[in-house]
Amino acid sequence: MDWIFEFPFTINLNPRAIDEAVRGFAAAHEAFFNGIKGALTNFVGAINWVFSHTPWFVLVALVFFIGWKAHGRIRSGVFYGLLLCVIGIFGLWSLMNLTLSIVLAGVIIALLIGLPIGVLISGSEHANRIARPILDMMQTMPVFVYLIPAVIFFGMGYASAVIATVIYSMVPVIRLTSLGIRQVNTEVVEAARSFGSTRAQMLFKVQVPQALPTIMTGINQTLMMAMSMVVTCSMIGARGLGNEVLIAVNRTEISRGFVAGGSVVILAIILDRLTQGWFSKKQETGGEES
Repeated sequence: MDWIFEFPFTINLNPRAIDEAVRGFAAAHEAFFNGIKGALTNFVGAINWVFSHTPWFVLVALVFFIGWKAHGRIRSGVFYGLLLCVIGIFGLWSLMNLTLSIVLAGVIIALLIGLPIGVLISGSEHANRIARPILDMMQTMPVFVYLIPAVIFFGMGYASAVIATVIYSMVPVIRLTSLGIRQVNTEVVEAARSFGSTRAQMLFKVQVPQALPTIMTGINQTLMMAMSMVVTCSMIGARGLGNEVLIAVNRTEISRGFVAGGSVVILAIILDRLTQGWFSKKQETGGEES
């Protein structure tokens, strides 16, 4: 009766052949991938150098200023500044700088790739139908799977962490950029076209400004998804707060895990609230000007 409960047809895959083919491709183009690895490692290093050579009180003051201006309340700036100080009190300031460097490097590259793709697929329903299942796969694939090809092509370290972060986090900005542009009022678009606007003028002076709130939401979500990769990327040699969490798990040190995990949460809250508040302020300013 086993045939009732077990699927009768299976395919005998040869995973070893697939793995060897991928590794052979990586070995044949080692110089190319090493060039990318070096560029990404230097990019993360440059960002980390800036953070490492910025006095702690300057960074706290910057967070205070952005929080104050973004939310229009001094107490908001004080609150976010104090939250940042908590990470320093825990003794994790340098690790926070390193985590921020990896996250910002990934987000910058994700936006440089994702925003143009979102704009391109917004103008074609056919392209949107092709991109949708690819984006679904990228968003639902277990994040650990992204680490495997990243390590094969780029080895352990910051480059693999940035690549995995980019692939995982750029889906929201692509989706929401395309959605925002496609949802712009057709009457507004027709009015711009009737006044003789070129396609580029209509895109950058009409559609993108109208879709800006949705695009900004996509940028915020990309930043948050990049933050969620912090712990995962620690498994492939990316140091920082995520590595502290991983060490705590391996050693079953609950206090170390809560301190490092709490610092990740604090950093995510600060980034989320500051970007959301800043984007909302920009939208209100734009609405008043219009």
